[in-house]
Amino acid sequence: MLTGGEAQHRQPRLTEPIILDATATPRVLTILSYVLEKLVSRNDRLSDGGGSAGNILTAFHGVRSPAISLEKYLERIYKYTNCSPACFVVGFVYIDRLVHKYPDSLVVSLNVHRLVVTSVMVASKILDDVHYNNAFYARVGGVSNAELNRLEIELLFLLDFGVCVSSRVFESYCQHLENQSPPPITLISVDDVTDISVEDTHNSSPPQLRA
Repeated sequence: MLTGGEAQHRQPRLTEPIILDATATPRVLTILSYVLEKLVSRNDRLSDGGGSAGNILTAFHGVRSPAISLEKYLERIYKYTNCSPACFVVGFVYIDRLVHKYPDSLVVSLNVHRLVVTSVMVASKILDDVHYNNAFYARVGGVSNAELNRLEIELLFLLDFGVCVSSRVFESYCQHLENQSPPPITLISVDDVTDISVEDTHNSSPPQLRA
């Protein structure tokens, strides 16, 4: 449930196509994790272990890659923040804009988790009628509130505050993701054992993404 001070109100959502059907785990999460994992795998090889020299995205880098997989991380964000599935598509649009604007800066295993949680959080503020604040997203994402605040500002400046996504662009990205759909696999529910949990963060400092 939303707690006092954590929920914020915003504008109506984009119309969601079939890819974003709000099932227990929306299909867009599976597709997006598949697309990002392929991108990260390729870029890790290109960067010879994830080196960050000259990478404009170093603000999002951690020391090590997080233990939690991208698929589980996306499921976790969706489960606990209750953001609309459209936020994940728009978050992907933001990341793709960075990739095209800064082609020498690679999305790698050291930065992808922080890029995802920051992008989805910003998208939720643009799209959703009700959304959680930065402190809650920080707990869910496994970073400190101060760090997420800093990453949000970094992302906005890197995008030149270009966070609006037209319906046409939104639909084209949905179609692109649909075309990248992975072959059918048996998925494990987010309710099974995960590397981090919201319950733990209520009683201690947020688990850190060692990315």
